[in-house]
Amino acid sequence: MKIELKEITVQQLTTGYQNNDELGVVAYSGALDVRPPYQREFVYRDRQRDAVIDTVTRGFPLNVMYWSVGGNDRFEVIDGQQRTISICEFVVGEFAMRVGSTEQPRYFHNLHDDEKQQVLNYKLMVYLCSGTDSEKLDWFRTINIAGEELTAQELRNAVYSGPWVASAKPYFSKNGCPAYSIGSNYMRGSPIRQDYLETAVNWISNGDISGYMASHQHDPNANQLWAYFQNVMNWVKLTFPSYFKEMRGVPWGALFNEFGHETFDTAKLEADVNRLMEDVDVTKKSGIFEYVLNKNERALSIRAFDGNMKREAYQRQGRRCVACGEEFEIEQMEGDHITPWHEGGKTIAANCQMLCKEDNRRKGGK
Repeated sequence: MKIELKEITVQQLTTGYQNNDELGVVAYSGALDVRPPYQREFVYRDRQRDAVIDTVTRGFPLNVMYWSVGGNDRFEVIDGQQRTISICEFVVGEFAMRVGSTEQPRYFHNLHDDEKQQVLNYKLMVYLCSGTDSEKLDWFRTINIAGEELTAQELRNAVYSGPWVASAKPYFSKNGCPAYSIGSNYMRGSPIRQDYLETAVNWISNGDISGYMASHQHDPNANQLWAYFQNVMNWVKLTFPSYFKEMRGVPWGALFNEFGHETFDTAKLEADVNRLMEDVDVTKKSGIFEYVLNKNERALSIRAFDGNMKREAYQRQGRRCVACGEEFEIEQMEGDHITPWHEGGKTIAANCQMLCKEDNRRKGGK
């Protein structure tokens, strides 16, 4: 990788700036691709964006930026997209902020001529990096360790950049994207931080995100993933017609992969869900949806017996395990439901018995 330092002004940077969202972002008289395929979306908050402009208007030094050098005098931003867009958006009048000693926020066109020239003449330090595509991606990963930390999925997007990632982003990685529109009630995270894309790929690949992206890197589009995601969301809404806030973050893709081909009595499922939502012994309400499908009691995190309940049962049993009859210290024993929870037994003192750890494990394994 060959690296050279170049000095440019804000005026040179912002000339020809265009932000066409999905069609791309360009600056520097159209010669600079501000958001190449491996780059993230614009994620700066207003205070971070304003801090960049405050640095420029005060004449303080801004962190160096990195561009990769392509053919025909073309460049791509490796590091500095957030700062570049912040500067350009201010100069073209997309937002206002307090400049200098004024209390009221001002747009760039509201500045006095000398203030405008101070901004336009501000010098940016840019390292121009020449090398292979793999070297550029390695450098991108290295220099983005600092600053606004990259998520694991953002790094995957960089490593497996290509037509598949470019096609997937409009579906999963934009503010107000289609995936958010149909899945926001059922998913956690932020589309622009790649949480939706990561979750969808995790589901369709059964956990092998990198393997899936590697095998599909050069696919012409991500239609398969988008169709799968829509099928998952449609299945959830048909299987569980009533919405509960606890549905957010459930591993719906895994459940769809296992049960999507089966036919369920949705009225019975809904009744079971409502009953379990009201059960005080169920401490993990989000696990209810898995439980009514596969009856895996561990998904519910049934409320454990507290210390007083266990001590009462321990003394009542004469310090002995009710299964093997051996005497143990209380620390060597565990509370167990006499009448199992799934048969209606509650987590109350009268339903508590103490088993040695070995017998409790043996019972739990049945």
